[in-house]
Amino acid sequence: MTKIRKIEIRNFRGIHELDWFPSAGINCLIGPGDTGKSTVLDAIDLCLGARRNISIADSDFYNLDVEKPISITLTLGSLDSELLNIDAYGIFLRGMDSTMGVVEDEPRRGLETVLSVNLTVRSDLEPAWALQSNRATKQGLERSLSWKDRQKLSPTRIGALAEQNLAWQRGSVLHRISDERADASTALVKAGRDARRVFGTEADQHLSGALETVKTTANELGIPVGAAPHAMLDAHSVSFNGGTIALHDHGGIPLRALGVGSTRLLVAGLQRKAAASTTAVLADELEYGLEPHRIGHFLLSLGCKETTPPLQAFVTSHSPVVLRELSGTQLFVMRRFPAVHTIQSVGAGNEAQSTIRLYPEAFLAPRVIVCEGASEVGLLRGLDQFCALKGWPTLASRGVALVDSGGGTPDKAYGRAEVFQNLGYRVLVLRDDDVAPTPAVEQAFLQRSGTFVAWRSGRTLEDELFASVSASCVAKMLAYAIELHGQELIEAHLTAASSNSSSYAVVTFQAATDGLTPESRAILGKASRTKKAGWFKSISWMEAVARDIVFPSWESLDAVFWNQMLTVNSWANA
Repeated sequence: MTKIRKIEIRNFRGIHELDWFPSAGINCLIGPGDTGKSTVLDAIDLCLGARRNISIADSDFYNLDVEKPISITLTLGSLDSELLNIDAYGIFLRGMDSTMGVVEDEPRRGLETVLSVNLTVRSDLEPAWALQSNRATKQGLERSLSWKDRQKLSPTRIGALAEQNLAWQRGSVLHRISDERADASTALVKAGRDARRVFGTEADQHLSGALETVKTTANELGIPVGAAPHAMLDAHSVSFNGGTIALHDHGGIPLRALGVGSTRLLVAGLQRKAAASTTAVLADELEYGLEPHRIGHFLLSLGCKETTPPLQAFVTSHSPVVLRELSGTQLFVMRRFPAVHTIQSVGAGNEAQSTIRLYPEAFLAPRVIVCEGASEVGLLRGLDQFCALKGWPTLASRGVALVDSGGGTPDKAYGRAEVFQNLGYRVLVLRDDDVAPTPAVEQAFLQRSGTFVAWRSGRTLEDELFASVSASCVAKMLAYAIELHGQELIEAHLTAASSNSSSYAVVTFQAATDGLTPESRAILGKASRTKKAGWFKSISWMEAVARDIVFPSWESLDAVFWNQMLTVNSWANA
């Protein structure tokens, strides 16, 4: 089975320059929107698809500059005997060192023999396909793949519409899963229902192997096609051609009438059966039309859990479910820079894999704030909800995802941040300062263009809040803590935190009379973060504190704390 070893795109739509060496299995492109993920799939389809012509407009040129030609080059490896034929393609065969990612113009021992297929479109909008070889160019030789080989290499696109793949059309998956062909000549001369009935009987005999494969695959995937699918004349066909012979269920209803999700899932399953004769599978927005459990089945059909990939797939996704199902070696983050696009594997490291499982949504955003614990996540979520109520810009509206590093030490937060930094994400760490980070760890984070916001020296978030809010806010926070945990527990925590030097009655009186001392605020902070019994130690609890108590009184907040929030806001806006 032929594999795409290298993809080179120049001046195509939003991509000025991209070089990528995809994996031999599933290549799931993720990352922020509008970075060109779908464009990569379109480039593969246009360059390798079995077309004699394509529709190209000025808008397909990078920055509408038609003087700079579109160029798409796919280097193909794992070639079969026909593509390795010296008489047909000898002077165009090249060599590739996969470990170094280098393509040489001549094959030699130790290199994989490859072919490079190029599509060029100039200002006249006429596409030109050709095999690339410096040796051939020097001799004035040009040629492209034969039409037979183009049909064989043409990728299968699993889109929202599947009429082509659920009928015996040229290039459809049904052609790939069986060598059987139906002879429709005698049936097509009849009309209406008689023609469908007569041909259905004959086609079932001609296409028994393919129909059995369809039945087996549909049953495996839980797709309702009845006891036995039939090949019948499509009642909706306008003309008599290959597509006239289409799949129908036991009641004669065309299978293209299935829902979008069922159609895509069935085609994916059939594509797996045709893996031996398939170059690549393309699926944009893989999750489209599929429930979470069926997304998993779709990916299994593509071989996502198999050690040896059964086929090469190029897909895009904005679904956290997809990210959780795939490994870091199957996920590739696409980034757009002023002069070049990059595609980088998430990787197989334990930290990367655990981050994917816990926070897949963060990999779909351009900016990430790594919070030391759940309390910081709740604080920023509450801030966002308050801003939304006021009609102010939110962190979410600026593409910021929040990640909880799980508490512990700041080093842990920086370790999680490194996963995102290595993939080109902008990262801010929001941390406590009761435990200092390892200086070398924090310095390395800063050298990778990271930003951090820490509470004041020696303080946790709870310390910072009780030191920064007004006395009336303190009273409300105490009331909410009692609502959550009961007055007896709150009183016990305050007594323990003050070593019996203060009490619930003292701090509530001070709060009511606007006479809270710095010592009482410190006791409140310490009591509220009692180990394993923190008053607001959950995302939802701290979210409510921030949304309903702290930020509605933002004008009375301590200036230092407010500036810390402004730093987070400025970073999100940068």
